[in-house]
Amino acid sequence: MTKSKLSSEKSLQASQLAPSVSLTHIENCIQNPYPEALPFIGQQRAQTALDFALGMELPGYNVYVMGEAALGRFTMVKDKLEAHSKTKPTPKEWLYVNNYDDHREPIALFMQAGESKQLEADIDAFIDEILDTFPAAFDNPGYQRKKKSLDKEFEQKYDAAITAVEQQAMNMSVALIEDTGTVGFAPVVDGKQLSDTEFSALDEHVQAHFLAAIETLEDALIESLIELPRWKRESSERLRNLKKTTIEVATKPLLKALEHKYAAHIGVLRYLKDLKVEIVDAVLDWLDDDSSNSDENKDDFDSKGMLTDFFAPNILVEFKEDDPAPVVYEPNPTFGNIFGKVEYATSQGNLITSYRSIQAGALHRANGGYLIMDAEKVMANAQVWDGLKLSLKTHQIKNDLPYQDNSVGSSFTLKPQLIPLDVKIILLGSRDLYYTIGEYDEEFAELFRVLADFDYYLPSSDKMQYQFITKVMEYCNDTLKIELSSAALARMLKFSYRQAEHHSKLSARFADVLELVAEASFYAKQDGVNQIAANHIDEAIAGKEYRTGQLSENMLSDIQEGHTLIATEGTAIGKVNGLTVLHIGDTAFGTPARITSTVYAGADGVIDVEREVDLGKSIHSKGVMLLTGYLGNKYAQDFSLTLSANIAIEQNYGFIDGDSASLAELCALLSAVTQLPVDQSLALTGSINQHGEVQAIGGVNEKIEGFFKLCKMRGLTGKQGVIVPESNKVNLVLDDEVIAAVEKGLFHVYAVATVDEALSLLMDRPAGELSEEGYPENSINAVAMAKLERIAKVVNGDDDKGEENHDDN
Repeated sequence: MTKSKLSSEKSLQASQLAPSVSLTHIENCIQNPYPEALPFIGQQRAQTALDFALGMELPGYNVYVMGEAALGRFTMVKDKLEAHSKTKPTPKEWLYVNNYDDHREPIALFMQAGESKQLEADIDAFIDEILDTFPAAFDNPGYQRKKKSLDKEFEQKYDAAITAVEQQAMNMSVALIEDTGTVGFAPVVDGKQLSDTEFSALDEHVQAHFLAAIETLEDALIESLIELPRWKRESSERLRNLKKTTIEVATKPLLKALEHKYAAHIGVLRYLKDLKVEIVDAVLDWLDDDSSNSDENKDDFDSKGMLTDFFAPNILVEFKEDDPAPVVYEPNPTFGNIFGKVEYATSQGNLITSYRSIQAGALHRANGGYLIMDAEKVMANAQVWDGLKLSLKTHQIKNDLPYQDNSVGSSFTLKPQLIPLDVKIILLGSRDLYYTIGEYDEEFAELFRVLADFDYYLPSSDKMQYQFITKVMEYCNDTLKIELSSAALARMLKFSYRQAEHHSKLSARFADVLELVAEASFYAKQDGVNQIAANHIDEAIAGKEYRTGQLSENMLSDIQEGHTLIATEGTAIGKVNGLTVLHIGDTAFGTPARITSTVYAGADGVIDVEREVDLGKSIHSKGVMLLTGYLGNKYAQDFSLTLSANIAIEQNYGFIDGDSASLAELCALLSAVTQLPVDQSLALTGSINQHGEVQAIGGVNEKIEGFFKLCKMRGLTGKQGVIVPESNKVNLVLDDEVIAAVEKGLFHVYAVATVDEALSLLMDRPAGELSEEGYPENSINAVAMAKLERIAKVVNGDDDKGEENHDDN
């Protein structure tokens, strides 16, 4: 078959380079939007899995949502959960109250929706009434009368003791003197109390007499008042009991009303019972004018704050009546953010805390509902993952795991009572992470039994296009406040086909579609119009390519300036233009690469230079190793395949992987073996197997466009083109500029199914089919077989030196 005939057969028409989009269908969709609500497009498998998980109330049916970002995982999950949460009862509210037996272990209470806030308000009102009642209640006449009676009893005992000593002193001519709480004695002569000066003027024997008398009286005073501490203690105790009784009488009706209100709630009744006892001591300590709070620091003493911190409940989660079950997304799943934490304050250099400092975590807020988290962030902390598994297995929100803030040290810590857990966990993660966890953690499959697998593609049916168009229009109308033309929608559909790299599949990355239409609205508004046209979509695509295309332009510029050697005209032996694609960040672009090969007599085999210098990764090395299998199967059935050959991707200084260059490498190798020149105006890509069949590769559109851009920079000659696997025809969604060039005959895209077809296009001669007589004379395969057989004979020492060398070319 001649090259011209083969070229015409293998050359693709412009209509085959991109899927067709019906404007009539689009206009019908615009005029008749999809009648049903469209919370999400496609992903039926994932939606079915989520519906199953939400319907299974048994433990262990948590969900792992598998798929890459921008597939709409979070949107679908959140919409599904919020819709299903409305069918579930409102969860219980949880709160902590003080444990007066052990302040380190606060008590957990649950209440119905709205009740905890009411309890908090009731306790706050109770504290206000306590503050209004005390210390004013101690001014009650009845209390004052009893207090005076107690004081009088003490004073009577005291006065009786003093009177007895005073009578004894009078008999000894000594006066008893009381001054500001102290008792003393002074001599009396002729009915007059002597001063110190007058006493000094007395005779010594008189002084001695009085001193002895005073000493006797002091001993008598001590003897009389020896019971004074006990009298004071008994009086203080009786006064304290009087105060307690007064407080109990004053608080009893207040607490009675609360007990009656919460009679049906056993936990609250126990809490009120403890409060009844503790409030008495609290009033004595903080609200008694006779307490240790002196007048100087009363102004700084916050009675309301002290009582609130000691008695008021700490509400962790609260709901309104008829609220749906909670749907919580935790973007930062640290230990404290998931399981709750305890805050600390500093007091006199020490860290202090209380039950009021306990803060709810995501599990508390989602209890009774659903919790969404990113799997990768959860797995990043082993303690978080272990704690989550333990909580799910024990059905309790764990807070006693080996987690302690280093700053807390050995300070006062809390161990709150555990709260029962009833939650469904939804983890969003990648495909690789799912299989990695399943391999290394046996408990994962037990706890996350449902997999919601998000596909990369959507089937391009009329119904799916219908939903696609309606969803884009809704976004434009509701969010962007702008209209969209039918031509722009056609361009959006082509963009989605391009992302999916398929004629009959749309990309499931709908977020990228919305991003593009939003950017297109920017250019529409710049033009002062209220409708996005097809040119605005093109401007948005071109704008992003320009913003991210500096590296691509620099590489093409290096080729144009001759820094990187790539020929787009003429012929060369052992040199082929391969096509590569680079993925950098969220962009991908194609660039040609020269692949060269050299062959010489030897027994080293085919050497992959990239692998030898550790630049070629495993898949690329596999592709090169297949070349030996192809050569042996194709040519060396009657002789030993023996040769030395080097294959390299020239001017490559980074890692390379993938076997999409194996077709180009084989063509370069056979050119070096046969010494037949290769057309440099063609570039090719494709993977091969050992039988010479060309297999599909990825990034075909970027690769074709990369070579087209280079040819366009140098000037299109009408001979330039690319060779791609025939199985990639369905993946072609090329840029309009490339399609236009193909339509005008300025550029060509060839699709081949075998190595022989690619060789025929590159070397401008038939590859030759094997028959009983062998390959046709002067065909590529005949020349290759003869050259390989000759090299084998040279290496094995069987070459006839006298035989005339024939030119097989």
